[in-house]
Amino acid sequence: MTRILASIVAAAALAAPSLAFAAGWAFDASHSNASFKVKHMMVSTVRGEFTKVNGNVQYDMKAPEKIAIDATIDAASIDTRDAKRDEHLRAADFFDVAKHPKLTFKSKSAKQVAPGVLDVNGDLTIRGVTKPVVLRVEGLNQEAKDPWGNVRIGGTATTKINRKDFGLTWNQALETGGLLVGEDVEIAIDVELIKQADKATAAK
Repeated sequence: MTRILASIVAAAALAAPSLAFAAGWAFDASHSNASFKVKHMMVSTVRGEFTKVNGNVQYDMKAPEKIAIDATIDAASIDTRDAKRDEHLRAADFFDVAKHPKLTFKSKSAKQVAPGVLDVNGDLTIRGVTKPVVLRVEGLNQEAKDPWGNVRIGGTATTKINRKDFGLTWNQALETGGLLVGEDVEIAIDVELIKQADKATAAK
């Protein structure tokens, strides 16, 4: 039994550091946003965005499939360039921001499908409902240093969801047939990340 426990501990010790070697990156909120588009009256497309997006990423370009994403969107920051519509979207018919102020995504696994392209599996939570989604992440393969010495990297994550899966069921029937608001929503998250100081280095 002692040998078995020792083997388990040794295996865990070897496996645990795999993510620790990935660099920590923080969202630059002023250069990141989440946009979406949805059909209106079945004839046009309405676009909007959430202007307050934050989060952290563990990422190493040499081991991209070990990426870990933890992102948060402020639901009240929705902006479709129509104040009355935005007020309705914040209300109980849609996001109900008073009860559910945040949208979140937490990754669970990732697969590289091409150079600079990842499919990231994770849990998306909207209006208190959590569903698995796959984000197609592109970029994150070129670093740049800003004038203040910060190392930055950028990328885009896209996906498509059915809003009804997340409890966003409000709609109105049209006299000509069909519905006022489409069910499929295309989402794009553009992020700029700032590399965080290594804890061991910062402690020196």
